[in-house]
Order: sequence, then C-alpha cells, then structure tokens
Amino acid sequence: MTQVGKVVSPQALRIQHESGIRGGENTEFAARLREKAENQQLAGLQAGKEQVQFSKHAEQRMLQRGVSLSGENLQDLTQAVERARQKGSKDTVVIGKQGAFIVNVTNNVVVTTITEQEMRENIFTNIDSAVFM
Repeated sequence: MTQVGKVVSPQALRIQHESGIRGGENTEFAARLREKAENQQLAGLQAGKEQVQFSKHAEQRMLQRGVSLSGENLQDLTQAVERARQKGSKDTVVIGKQGAFIVNVTNNVVVTTITEQEMRENIFTNIDSAVFM
C-alpha cells in the first residue's frame, strides 16, 4: 500500500493496475479509487446536495431575461431538484418567485429558464414533474 503523503502519478497507477494483479481488488489503483469514492460520498453528505449546474443556453437566457439567483435561491433550487430526483423524475420544471427553471434531473443541469410573465404565455413540454419552491 502507498505511504501517506507519497505522490504517485496517475500514469504509474494505471501501469501498475494494467500490468499487475488483474483481479483488481488488491492493487493500489483499486484502493485509491475506493478511497476517492468514499471521500466524495462523505463530502456530499457533509456539504449537502451537489448544486445544480447551468447550461450555456440557460446562462444566456438568465442574462437576457434579467433572472438572477442569490445563494439562498440557488440552494432552494438545488433542494427542489433533489426532491424531484427522489421521486424518480428525469426532467422537471421548478417554479419559484424568480421564474421557472427547466432542469434535467439526471445530469443535474438547468437547461433553460423563463420569467414569471413568460410562464403565462408558454406551455411546458417534455417534463415529467413540477416542483414549486
């Protein structure tokens, strides 16, 4: 096993993994991979849910439409998406004071956004759920 603090290049780990034990369970690569996965799970539990990301299209629409999100609003949006995920949603519309956000729940990405006034003039298609925040 690797010493704590020892720097090992990814290439060295890959070579060790490919040329070493093919069972894969006892290689340094497998151990580091397990450790990384465990650390990410722990970080996710400690920091709450991973924040949603915004597609370039969604960012452009937010700028054009004057939609802005504070840290608290972004946290609310992230929680709304997580609730949709827990119910098995794939594509959802999250409706709040700032407008509506069409979110691909699987990829955790806001696809587009519209203002409250535009919501009255549009029909939402290709969504399987709606969340009000």
